[in-house]
Amino acid sequence: MKVIKRMYNHLNWANQRILETLQNLERDNPQARRLFSHILSAEQVWLSRLKGESSSQPIWGEVEIEVCAEMVKKNRNSFDAFLSSIDKADLDQFITYKNSKGIEFKNSIGDILTHVALHGQHHRGQINAQLRSNHTEPVNTDFITFVR
Repeated sequence: MKVIKRMYNHLNWANQRILETLQNLERDNPQARRLFSHILSAEQVWLSRLKGESSSQPIWGEVEIEVCAEMVKKNRNSFDAFLSSIDKADLDQFITYKNSKGIEFKNSIGDILTHVALHGQHHRGQINAQLRSNHTEPVNTDFITFVR
């Protein structure tokens, strides 16, 4: 459980760093913002699934940076509450959920939480590639930087 919580502390830190960078751009970067809103929307969808709720929220959309800022805060609070409500044994518990196409899957809570953290890191790398292609310094969201 300690490792999962640490991964989510890193996820929150990295999301905040990306948010601040996107908020401070001289010109909007729609591709980077779209990737970031995808990360945040996917976090919300997965959290709904973890809680046994269905979600029809689209995971790809055009979301303004102000909405992203609200989503960052909401996701942090929601995952903090969820992680506080489970223990290590719960990580091995399997849940059944349907994806956006209505196909049913079954995965452990631990695997889903790991997926969400890795999914965000993957797309934050894509955001950094977008920033670099627009002559903006990429954001260091490396885990080792976080733990330093």
